[in-house]
Amino acid sequence: MDTTGATVTRRRSWRSRRLDRDHSLGLRLSLATAAAFLVLIPFALLALLVLGAWSPLLRLDASIADAFHGYAQDHPAWVAVMTVWTHVFGPGPLRVAAAAVAVWLFRRGASRLAAWVVVTMIAGGLLGALLKLLVGRDRPDLLEPVARAAGYSFPSGHALNAALAAGVLLLVFLPFARDSRAGRIMLWAAALLVTVVTGLSRIALGVHWTSDVVGGWVLGAAVVAATSAAFATWRSGSGRPSARPLREGVEPELADQRPEGGRA
Repeated sequence: MDTTGATVTRRRSWRSRRLDRDHSLGLRLSLATAAAFLVLIPFALLALLVLGAWSPLLRLDASIADAFHGYAQDHPAWVAVMTVWTHVFGPGPLRVAAAAVAVWLFRRGASRLAAWVVVTMIAGGLLGALLKLLVGRDRPDLLEPVARAAGYSFPSGHALNAALAAGVLLLVFLPFARDSRAGRIMLWAAALLVTVVTGLSRIALGVHWTSDVVGGWVLGAAVVAATSAAFATWRSGSGRPSARPLREGVEPELADQRPEGGRA
């Protein structure tokens, strides 16, 4: 029996499924996985530079830390604002907010989406904590510090959890603004504001290096991208149409569901 033709057919069939728009599960999964991997590459490179104590990076971190510290010492009101912000949008409050949204989703009938929210927040938090222990980077040691924090420095937990929570909440609520350009802009602006200012507050208070914060942002984006790809797998496997997450969220049907409807 000639098995060569069958083998070629199977190989061609696999590739054709990857490119077939009518049966594009493989293509969507490949693109989503590649996107998550590409986001993770900058974090891996940054982590290697931190572990290797790359001099240009250390000098850049030190110069930025000195500039922010000098400004903080001369502007106590700035320190007060950054202190309030870093507590209000710290990991604890953001996790509570995400948990509240997960409960709301579950009661609305979107149990799988609620699980995605919880899994994303937990996976990102655990990964960040593990990487802190593995890298073991010390926090900035400044003269006359305006704030103090315990634990290791890389990646920044505040920056990581801000990126996780902002990304998750953005992708959950985008369906409600899918027909409103202004609404989408507001949601994106709010997500970016929380993510960026929370990270900057850690640098402003002198408790993190800039590379710690950038690492937290990138890792958070990578985790959200990876779990979003996994959620897209479920959607495709259950026969639901593909979504445009950056425009209409990970589950566009959410805006059409009624709270008293059946669970997803």
